[in-house]
Amino acid sequence: MGNPLRVLHVVVNMNRGGAETLIMNLYRNIDRKKVQFDFLTCKPGIFDVEVKKMGGRVYRIPYISDVGHFQYIKELDEFFLDHQEYDIVHSHLDKMSGLVLRSAKKAGVRVRIAHSHSTKNEGGIISGLYKWYSGIFIEKYSNIGVACSTSAAKWLFPRNNKRTILIKNGIDTEQFKKSLDVKNVVRKELKISENTFVIGHVGRFTKVKNHTFLIDIFYEFHQKNKNSVLILIGDGPLREKIKEKIKILNLQQNVILPGIREDINRVIQAIDIIVFPSLYEGLPVTLVEAQSCGVSCLISDHISDEVDMGLELISKQNLKSPPISWANKLNRIRANVLDDDILKQIKEKGFDIKVTANWVENFYLDIKENGRKSNGEN
Repeated sequence: MGNPLRVLHVVVNMNRGGAETLIMNLYRNIDRKKVQFDFLTCKPGIFDVEVKKMGGRVYRIPYISDVGHFQYIKELDEFFLDHQEYDIVHSHLDKMSGLVLRSAKKAGVRVRIAHSHSTKNEGGIISGLYKWYSGIFIEKYSNIGVACSTSAAKWLFPRNNKRTILIKNGIDTEQFKKSLDVKNVVRKELKISENTFVIGHVGRFTKVKNHTFLIDIFYEFHQKNKNSVLILIGDGPLREKIKEKIKILNLQQNVILPGIREDINRVIQAIDIIVFPSLYEGLPVTLVEAQSCGVSCLISDHISDEVDMGLELISKQNLKSPPISWANKLNRIRANVLDDDILKQIKEKGFDIKVTANWVENFYLDIKENGRKSNGEN
């Protein structure tokens, strides 16, 4: 067998976000003798070391916010001119993929994939306008569109969403099999007693995740449920602001901030209910992971229905409802379930990463052998 097909994935960094977690899950499960992943990034990430151990290359150019538009375009153009070994570029930058794929086409990259992981731009007005401008180039310079959900497809590919390929945010289901032993061990590690009610959240500390509102929900819940804690897994630019709010509400002893964890499959076992009051999402892999563990989830009505695996573990709440309404609903949600059929049902819904990875591997190899003529054609 010759050298593997090398596919270049473009991300800001390889930290544990939804897109990056999916990419790593795929990478760990493909046949790397046939397909290898390389990465064009702008910042260091926690997965960089693992990527290199698996044979991947990690390239870095400055981020646009650090060097400005023209220098960023120059860096992209120079990178693709210097690395013409890539036939396939797979960009995960949502609207910002437009600029990446434009530079890739200028350099002669044959297959240019835009992947939608969201349903809305993150950032303020100026950032939103710039991303809108960047997004103009997507349907012109990508020749394959991919999305994690139908709503994510409609957002990034408004004119071509029906021809977009859906790649589900699969997980390693066996890693998320419910275990009371793991639950008890993790709770001991986190110094949480067995009878304490644990509300959890996994995600970056950014505006879209709505941590401020989540703290308000927990405050209301905690007033009537004193033996309860909130665990916020992750890191991000708003972490200090959230810590300050926790202090103001005198919840320091009841909110746990363990930072970024690489053992999410273990930590999620210690949680009774996941709460996700996000302003918007593509298809959060954390909610798939939680359901695999039999963990109930209370989520905002701004999250796609496609995340519901039909296990009666997902409850929705209007995002405009006050925190007390969310807290009251938390009191009514049933306890976690221990059902041997859960993993079977997750797999039947198409969220087993081994199946997804095999499909993606063949997808890339098929492109190499036969090419693709237009966006989303099989």
